[in-house]
Amino acid sequence: MAPPARPARDLLEVGRVHRPHGLNGEVVVSLVTNRSERLEPGAELRTADVALVLRRARPLENRWLMAFEGYRDRTAAERLRGAVLFAAPLEDPAELWVHRLVGAEVVCGSGVRRGKVVAVQANPASDLLVLDSGALVPLTFVVALSGDGSRIDVDAPAGLFDLP
Repeated sequence: MAPPARPARDLLEVGRVHRPHGLNGEVVVSLVTNRSERLEPGAELRTADVALVLRRARPLENRWLMAFEGYRDRTAAERLRGAVLFAAPLEDPAELWVHRLVGAEVVCGSGVRRGKVVAVQANPASDLLVLDSGALVPLTFVVALSGDGSRIDVDAPAGLFDLP
């Protein structure tokens, strides 16, 4: 099965619709964002095919029940089953955003370039920057990200970049 289509290059995945819930157009959604702005009435989301405006959201166990403008009954909500939800990136200079980290050059405190970030790997202790050199750098060692996102300065302990 092919991965779901992405509507636009500048949008970020924020959740996935599982199924309709009840008779009033609500859907069960798993979120992959921790930003509360995504849950406010009027928030704009997208699927690969359609723009959505959030009417309301409420928690349901470890998921959310969401209702969108124009989806007022179960039949309409059924059209959203399985849809991936996307949204525009939020501007918050205090946050490290994965989409800004990938492709950036990692430079240690001594000025040595250590490689480019190819991915960010989830890890319980601290997410890890995966470098094209094979090195893994915990996000806790990041001290600065350049304004244009092209450089990440890290304060890493000795030996972190010594690969076997």
